[in-house]
Order: sequence, then C-alpha cells, then structure tokens
Amino acid sequence: MARCLIGCGSNRGRRREQLDRAVELLRFMPGVSVRAVSHYRETAPVGGPAGQQPFLNGACLIDTDLPPFKVLEILAAIEKTLHRERAERWAARTIDLDLLLYDDVVMDTPDLTIPHPRMATRRFVLEPAAEIAGDLVFPPAACSVRDLLDNISKPHPLIAVVGVPGSGATEVASVVADAVMGRPLHAPAALPTADGGPRASLARWRQTLAAWSAPLDRHHWNDEGVATIADYWCDGLVAAAADDLDADELDDLRAEADAVASRFVMPCVVIMLIADSAVIEERIAFRSHRSRDHTNVFADLTAAALVCDRGGDRVAPLLHLQERLLRRLRSTGDRVPKAVITIDASDLSQAALESTAAVEAML
Repeated sequence: MARCLIGCGSNRGRRREQLDRAVELLRFMPGVSVRAVSHYRETAPVGGPAGQQPFLNGACLIDTDLPPFKVLEILAAIEKTLHRERAERWAARTIDLDLLLYDDVVMDTPDLTIPHPRMATRRFVLEPAAEIAGDLVFPPAACSVRDLLDNISKPHPLIAVVGVPGSGATEVASVVADAVMGRPLHAPAALPTADGGPRASLARWRQTLAAWSAPLDRHHWNDEGVATIADYWCDGLVAAAADDLDADELDDLRAEADAVASRFVMPCVVIMLIADSAVIEERIAFRSHRSRDHTNVFADLTAAALVCDRGGDRVAPLLHLQERLLRRLRSTGDRVPKAVITIDASDLSQAALESTAAVEAML
C-alpha cells in the first residue's frame, strides 16, 4: 500500500468541525486507512483576497491501495460534500484538502502535481506534517519532511529569486523584500554575457564569482533575524558559463565554486521565474528600443539588447540557460536548495504576488 500525506485546512464556518468531518469521511472511504492526524494549528491566511479569517490547518497520514488520481477524486468528493467553493484562488473555504505526498512518486500533470508544488515553503503545511510524518521522504530534495521544516526555520534565511535576464528576478526580489521587510541583496556584478554576446574569459567568470560570493561570507553575515532576499544564486554561475567556457575552463570554474562554497551562506529557498520565448522577445524589444535611457526595468537585458542590434537569434541562448538552471535546481546535493519553487514570469505583478506569498508562508 502507498503511504500518503494529506494537508487540510479551513477558514470559513465551523472550522474544527469541518476538519473533523473531513477526516471521518476519509476513514469511511474504501481502500483508505487513516494512520495519524495532527493537532490543528491556527494560522494567518497567505495570499488571496484581503479580510479573510484565520485558518485552522492540519495534516493526515493515510495508507491506500488507490492510485494518485483516485485519491485526488476522493479528496475532491469530500470537499464537495463539505460545500467547498472554488470561485477564486486562495479565497476563504470551508475545507481544503491537498494531496501533498504519495510514497516516492514524482509527477507533474495539468490536473495533479506530486509532491505539492508549494509544500516545501509552507510552514502551515510542514509543522503539522512533521508532527505525524517527520521521517517521510520528500523526493525532489531527497530529504525528510522534518528537514524541510528545519530548512525554513533558520533565524536569518537567505531566499534567492532567480531567472534568466529579462525574467524580472531583480524586480520581483525587490517587491518581496519590501513586502516582508527583508534585506534586499542585488547581484554585485552582471553576468559576463547576457544573451550569446562575445565570449567571456575564465578570468571574468572568476571575477563575477568572487563579487557574488563576497556579500554571502558567513563571517560577515547579517544576523538580525530578518530574511535576506537576493536576486542571484552563486551556483547558477557555472550553468551560465557553459556557453562561454570550454570543458577544462568550466571544470576550473566549478572547482573554484566548490572551494568557496564552504565560506558563504547558501539559500534555503530558490524561487525561479520561468519566461517563455514570447515574453523574453517582448522584454528585449522593450529594453532595446524604448526604455534604455529612461528606466532600470529589465536592466539585466542590456547586453542582450546589444546583441539584438547586431541581429541573430535573440532568445535561444536565454532559453538554453533557463533549462540548465532548472536542471541544476532539480538535481540533488549539498548545495542544491531543499525548497525550489517555479513561478510563471509572464505577468510580473502576479509573479511578485506569488513570490511574496511563498516567502510569507515560511516566515
């Protein structure tokens, strides 16, 4: 049988009664055995319309011989029985049931993503989950649920909002820092190349690595109990350098990154903004033709704009870089953050709202 973790919450009506009723309905479902139920915790709503009441949140551990989509159908049926309405995202609800984990299954479909794509940064999910299933494995990071909770419980966390030039990472990071009263940290130096420009030397990449890592030195790290919101990730440099350096040079840069890694603070969470070709094309045009001298928005596209002026493929190098960054973030290892969230960058305002909600949920 599969072991599954279910998240549950309510902030409308008789919250405790509705949560209890949802668990009882689960107990009566064929093919489902309820193993443990957490205590309920009251939490402030995150994201969504203003004026909502606090949530009661909990978690439920079940064993089942049903496949993931059947479990999803059961949860939806229970929500319907308890009069769940889905008029607006993150709005108030009588009951909310989420399939967080299903054994070690990792899947991403239009109707179901496992593990739940936001669970790794949500304290209101991880605290009750760790109470009843702390040793359960979170497959993307090859760590436990308890490890995820510890990861977002650092007194002064570093959170990186990253993306390729033109994704809006700098702009979104600034909004998030303001919203959570965090400390903004912008990249001290631009990437040596932004969009297939002239080949940068290994020396320039080393200089950029030194500049990026300096503010993250553990010996000088600000320990004031607030979050630092950066718009860069040092380990992303090696991925970005792949188009410029040959294999031996890339190995040298990777070795240097490995050597300095022990001296600087690593992000506990990375929020990556994903931009498609149309979005990047539009923002390159915006930067190169209308706004270069009038705004700093998408300033990281300056080098890309110069390449555009010379013609050629303007977007492919950035898309290739985006794929390399994603592959690196989806790998495992000591320097890969345990919590990685991807957010659509096509609407910067929405991306800022979602990024802010993700950070607020962990603090």
